[in-house]
Amino acid sequence: MMAPASSASADRPHVPVLLRPLLTAVAPVRGLWLDGTFGAGGYALGLLNAGAEKVIGVDRDPSVLAMAAGWAAEWGDRLKLVEGRFSRLDSYSDEPLDGVVLDLGVSSMQLDQAERGFSFMKDGPLDMRMSRAGPTAADLVNEADEKLLADILFQYGEERASRRIARAIVAARNVQPFETTAQLAAVVEKCLPRPKPGQVHPATRSFQAVRIAVNDELGELVAGLGAAERALRPGGKLAVVTFHSIEDRIVKRFLQQRSGGGGRGSRHGPEIARDAPRFRLLSRRAIAPDPAEIESNARARSAKLRVAERTDAPAGEADRAALGLPAMMTRGAG
Repeated sequence: MMAPASSASADRPHVPVLLRPLLTAVAPVRGLWLDGTFGAGGYALGLLNAGAEKVIGVDRDPSVLAMAAGWAAEWGDRLKLVEGRFSRLDSYSDEPLDGVVLDLGVSSMQLDQAERGFSFMKDGPLDMRMSRAGPTAADLVNEADEKLLADILFQYGEERASRRIARAIVAARNVQPFETTAQLAAVVEKCLPRPKPGQVHPATRSFQAVRIAVNDELGELVAGLGAAERALRPGGKLAVVTFHSIEDRIVKRFLQQRSGGGGRGSRHGPEIARDAPRFRLLSRRAIAPDPAEIESNARARSAKLRVAERTDAPAGEADRAALGLPAMMTRGAG
């Protein structure tokens, strides 16, 4: 079936990261797919144009789905939009899926909207909620104690100056509560050296950490990987695009564990019983963008793609302790 004429129109500028290598890795594309991070619809459109019979587009952000409703209707029954989360992706179809695509992190559209409060580059309310429900980033930085703030900054943002920044946040909020992204960015900047040319903005890691905590992104990721295992039919493909080392470590270890490639027991101890592999790795190493993609899309610079194929073994439960989760998650905090 030919794609609707407007499917590549200029009013949809978002370029999906690693789309071409993703489609190559999961080829041939056919049957029923679920795009778990619909965003601007780039992956869903790519899958439809590559041969998927139907795509279920899922997103936590209701405004994203509202923006897409007009052009999505052009695809008729081939594209279904659902407001939802990774953790429930196995409940959005009555039949097994032929593929699942997850593009992690925050979308370009959300970063570009100052009123969403995701970006330190645009002053706006300190919000960061993907679903627009629940406690905001302002609630977190104004109410969390200093130790919890430091743990969040270090474990979710890998920020070495986490204690210094947490102390500064508490001191600043005692004078004036945080309300805007500019306020938080300014406090973080004062705690760190001026960046050299080519280095990331000083607030990058802190904003990442707060956003992850507000949206429980890593908890949703782990639950979503398990849901994908349950939802995929034998031979179905799972493709995950990550943007920072914490996400990639979790995805890598999940796929290693579920493909039978986890660590082995001691040769001096009793043999450990092994479950049948639930996935087969389609690429031993993460797939990175080529120089041409990085040049045309700076967001691709840190992206990694991992792809695996579902086997016919019954779905089970992953060992969370072996996934490399931040310590505050394994303690039940955060």
